[in-house]
Amino acid sequence: MIKRIFTIFILTLLLLFSSPVYSLDTSSKSIEKYTKRISNKFTRTYCNSTKFGISYEGALAFAIGETNKQFKNNKLNKLLDYSLLKNSIINDLENNCQVYDFAISSLENLKFN
Repeated sequence: MIKRIFTIFILTLLLLFSSPVYSLDTSSKSIEKYTKRISNKFTRTYCNSTKFGISYEGALAFAIGETNKQFKNNKLNKLLDYSLLKNSIINDLENNCQVYDFAISSLENLKFN
């Protein structure tokens, strides 16, 4: 008898205080847009820094720091494909800044938590 009452009590509590869980609804298009936003931000920052006379290493460190700071708390960071992001940055640097000797390995510190 006590077991039945206890079971009914526990089930009632579980049903009353359970919150619904929804799946993460993100499309590949939103991830592509987010990747493009990050790439554009990095490219703009890097190009502007080099135009102001900052060395390439300093411009790289500044661009990585600014990009990390702006995008570190976004929920899409878990779904980001870093190899596509790095390739997008390289392409944007070539097309927008005419930087053709940028090594993809220098983007290793571009990680979001």
